[in-house]
Amino acid sequence: MGPRLWELHGDGRTVTPGAVVRPEERLSWGRTAGIGMQHVVAMFGATFLVPVLTGFPPATTILFSGVGTLLFLVITRNRVPSYLGSSFAFIAPVIAAKADGGIPAALGGIFVCGLLFFAIGVVVDRTSSRFIEWLMPPAVTGTIVALIGLNLAPVAKDNFGQQPLIAFITLAAILLIGIAFKGFIGRLSVFLGVVVGYVVAAVTGEVDFDAVGDADWVGLPDFTGPSFNLRAIALIAPVVIVLIAENTGHVKAVAAMTERNLDDSLGKAYMGDGAATALAGLGGGSGTTTYAENIGVMAATKVYSTAAYVIAGVTAILLGLVPKFGALIITIPLGVLGGATTVLYGMIAVLGARIWIEARVDFRDPVNLVTAAVALIVGAANYTLTWGDLEFNGIALGAFGAIIIYRVLRAIGGVPGTPQAVGADAIASPASGAAPAAAEQTPVAPETGPGPGRAADAGSGTGVEARPPAVDPPANGNRRPGPTDRPPRAP
Repeated sequence: MGPRLWELHGDGRTVTPGAVVRPEERLSWGRTAGIGMQHVVAMFGATFLVPVLTGFPPATTILFSGVGTLLFLVITRNRVPSYLGSSFAFIAPVIAAKADGGIPAALGGIFVCGLLFFAIGVVVDRTSSRFIEWLMPPAVTGTIVALIGLNLAPVAKDNFGQQPLIAFITLAAILLIGIAFKGFIGRLSVFLGVVVGYVVAAVTGEVDFDAVGDADWVGLPDFTGPSFNLRAIALIAPVVIVLIAENTGHVKAVAAMTERNLDDSLGKAYMGDGAATALAGLGGGSGTTTYAENIGVMAATKVYSTAAYVIAGVTAILLGLVPKFGALIITIPLGVLGGATTVLYGMIAVLGARIWIEARVDFRDPVNLVTAAVALIVGAANYTLTWGDLEFNGIALGAFGAIIIYRVLRAIGGVPGTPQAVGADAIASPASGAAPAAAEQTPVAPETGPGPGRAADAGSGTGVEARPPAVDPPANGNRRPGPTDRPPRAP
């Protein structure tokens, strides 16, 4: 990549219509700082909510999320733009583990979980991601990404309902700024919309500044070391399965947005998140995962520069060391967060659908259809399974369900059509001119594709040019199948 980590994108001030700022590129540092701050705003509410629910110190958690993000970028070699925030998958097992050993015992379980995840990442990185691709082809990964966004929808709804007027003003500001301003200001629509909502809330007396006045300007957060308790480890270590599903789905979403194949970075992403989680366990922070909220920000801004995540990571570290500013951020009203997350969570769900489109997943194949149908409902309705002290929520059950349903039904019914290689071409770059291969999908019946120009998924904010699907010549040489024609039966 040369002596510089990031090449300047164009003139550094604007993004060419239809183009994106790629991971190895950046805008001017001022604009990159603005995008980075928007990432901080996006992750802040959820990252602070986990320690509040589990009894961990929030300032410590935010500091380790920043350190973990920088570590993740180093391990993934700046190829995977992601922010590592507090994982909700740890909430139930951590609360259960604290009953027998307190926070130190829970931290020991988080540390071991991180080491296990790192070890899995090493194996995947040293061998191949082909097994992961076999286990979670596009029909499954698209479902996992979509159900993550849908599962988070009730959180946005609850926050929205706390202060409907403030939430509506925030949401309207985000939408109007994103549409009315086409340049850099438009790309900061989420951040600026949050500012508008916050100012309105402050003027109307909805913000309590007492905690800000009492907080110090500079200070270290509370650090706590782990202790190792077999029961706590047994409770928390299985969370690694959820982290694998979340990370895989998020990496696939990033790959779809950046129009790159990131399969060879999947193991490194596991390693990065594992290392960040283990480090948090050593010092008193919550376990981490790649964050859906920040993927939503990238979808809205079309800026996938890892430089913005460096800014976000450094900012999070500073917030952990400046209690007064951290206290100010905590005062963001729930209504403001509700308005912002209504946009961001919806974009995550749409990105799942984009993975299906890019891979040309055929939903006339009943295996693909029922896999997505069941998992989406389980995730959206947040089905919950309690097994002793363990509790699995809709994301975990939906992800597991998608994997198990797909593989079991494929084993029973076989692979329809001609099997295709799994892995390397699951998501291909349009620049290569090659259509992405759909892993283990039924061949798509000939049909008229969309016309040239913008893809219909403009709501995702990705601005990817649409390509008509490959169409085989009609069997009779002069007729295309009509909308009422039956699709060919699978052998």
